[in-house]
Amino acid sequence: MQKPAMKDRILETADRLFYLQGIRAVGVDTIAAEIGISKRTLYNHFPSKDALISAYLERRFVAPRPSEKPPAEQILGTFDSLERRFSAKDFRGCPFVNAVAELGSEDQPVRKIAIAFKESRRLWFRDLLLQLGIADAEGLATQLTLLVDGSIAQDLVRNDPAMARAARQAATVLLRNAGVKVGSGAAAPKPQSPAKKH
Repeated sequence: MQKPAMKDRILETADRLFYLQGIRAVGVDTIAAEIGISKRTLYNHFPSKDALISAYLERRFVAPRPSEKPPAEQILGTFDSLERRFSAKDFRGCPFVNAVAELGSEDQPVRKIAIAFKESRRLWFRDLLLQLGIADAEGLATQLTLLVDGSIAQDLVRNDPAMARAARQAATVLLRNAGVKVGSGAAAPKPQSPAKKH
């Protein structure tokens, strides 16, 4: 198996260290030492730490995979994915929020990438809601995005993956209130309330 190119190796190492230990805590010396290269070699591929930070965030900027599932199922599936992610030992929250929190909102390149990422996720929700014929797809997409970010924050504080399930239940209520038929198979199980409304 071919070894990844040096630029990819630098980026993979920076990604892992920035995400797990923090952008400010990890210097280019640490990244270079981890790979076993000189700082000069690193700077040949990334001229500054800022350039490496931007490349790290751009690498994390991945669009949701296209799906044949019905729109409501895709929306609620977001929260199932979050619950699985929350259960992973290496989960440290949203890398974009973390970067803005660490570097401050005055770091314009980082803030710009973070805003673009968050907006891309909101627009993904909006497009699915438009397929469902929701009148205020813009507003509901914003509310669903807030549920995603809120559940991430709650999980980080509580270390409880069930926060994603609570957010899913709230999303189910929002969809039903908007007139979307969400069947019992698509809704999160609620064992504490035996009387379910369909």
